Amino acid sequence: MMIYMILAEDLQCLKAIALLGGCRGSVWVSSQTLGRSLDISPQTASRRLISLERQTLISRAIRPDGQYITVTNLGEAELKREYAEYMRIFNGDRKRFVLTGNVISGLGEGRYYMSVPGYRQQFQDKLGFAPFPGTLNLRLNPQSIETRKRLDTIEWIDIQGFNAENRTFGDARCLPCRIAGHPCAIVLPTRSHYPEDIVEIIAETGLRDALGLQDGDSVEVEIGYD
Repeated sequence: MMIYMILAEDLQCLKAIALLGGCRGSVWVSSQTLGRSLDISPQTASRRLISLERQTLISRAIRPDGQYITVTNLGEAELKREYAEYMRIFNGDRKRFVLTGNVISGLGEGRYYMSVPGYRQQFQDKLGFAPFPGTLNLRLNPQSIETRKRLDTIEWIDIQGFNAENRTFGDARCLPCRIAGHPCAIVLPTRSHYPEDIVEIIAETGLRDALGLQDGDSVEVEIGYD
């Protein structure tokens, strides 16, 4: 999988589209108006749009009245990454978060992905443990959904995608946490649109058995960093 670093001028353009509402849905954008807002020529604005589309940070639809642009999930992730960096610059205090949710059954996909060597080795190297083949799935309560959104302002650990078994495995990111003293991590696919009220958690041991959990049980997840 190709790993790229978004250029500063492309990020500036992406932010301008987001300010127009591009993260909420498709917005009408012309090269002329975009150029004026960025103080660049329409031709330069057009090239930046092409670059953003090539990196799948935006999607474009051409209609009779012009082009409509939407910031993709990947584009929104880049903006959140930039936001998180500014938060770390201007807010160096220690932060702690607590998520509360109820155990739910997953689709069984976590068991497969946690057994793929390309993922397991990265988790071992970056988290310090090889994950149990499976995930603990939680449905967050309403208050914790808002807390979950704030987690995008802190630094996550990147898990790089790779090719294996004649298929492509996508990027992901993880955030170390603890449940009842057990070291674990929240895992989130980078390119997928994941429900905001669901979190998947990996640990070295099967948390359901270790903690005697059943569907519907309430669980607290502690996240903290310096």
